[in-house]
Amino acid sequence: MPHPFDWRLIRSFIAALDAGSLMGAARAHKTSQPTLGRHIAELESQLGVVLFERTGRGLVPTATALQLAESARAMQAGALQLERTLTGAQTQTQGSVRITASAVVAVHLLPPLLAHMRAALPEIQVELVASNQVSNLLRREADIAVRMVRPTQGSVVARKIGDVALGAYAHQRYLAQRGTPVKPAELLHHDLIGSDSDDAIVQGFHALGLPVTRTAFAFRCDDFVAQWQAIRAGLGIGFAADYLARQDSEVLRVLPKLKLPPLPMWLAVHREIHTNPRIRAVYDFLGKALPGVI
Repeated sequence: MPHPFDWRLIRSFIAALDAGSLMGAARAHKTSQPTLGRHIAELESQLGVVLFERTGRGLVPTATALQLAESARAMQAGALQLERTLTGAQTQTQGSVRITASAVVAVHLLPPLLAHMRAALPEIQVELVASNQVSNLLRREADIAVRMVRPTQGSVVARKIGDVALGAYAHQRYLAQRGTPVKPAELLHHDLIGSDSDDAIVQGFHALGLPVTRTAFAFRCDDFVAQWQAIRAGLGIGFAADYLARQDSEVLRVLPKLKLPPLPMWLAVHREIHTNPRIRAVYDFLGKALPGVI
């Protein structure tokens, strides 16, 4: 007699396929790695096939897994469509709205706005996901996203909020000790703060004709909240959004004529849940409030 169908097995299969490892899939879906492992093993047993080759670097999908992926994703899309239909049928504004944003936006930009929103929309609770990972709105990992890149998924409604201006900054204590650079090339004689694996700042130096590598940074971290705190601590010269610098009068701009490409800010929501009254209220509030603070 065939086993009753268990949707969780397909969901875990897609999660492992997307993440490339059980650990990554468990982290993304907030479940345990052993549970995901059991789901994959049970699905392989029911189907009588091997779906993944286990390697030291993670999971490598077999040809069979890749063949099944399209059908599995179609099943997932159908289940999520049903969930969105039920969500869209709601008419009350009372409840929770899940917002995702990068760590620096979530920590420094959103809390004051959410305090004002709490007064305006007291019946709505907010779940804030502070993560540099791009959450998938189609899979309901979030209701609303504040992103620095334009979403490309066709079912996502995206509104450009504005451009986030960037600059080079250092604490006045650091500048008093080491002096203030007057030309971009002089940055190479200073302690610099930059990213570890992200090469955006390195590429920015290359655009200035300064072919540096990550070893040029005395302090390296991919988390921009940590970079900002390093600037404030006097670790060196770093690059940050102007709205951050406005929060600390002791952090000064260096090379004010240095033109750094701004970062666009987008507010995104799934097209179908855009009509949900609760989510629409939060989306409209952020759409009006964010342009005034970036």
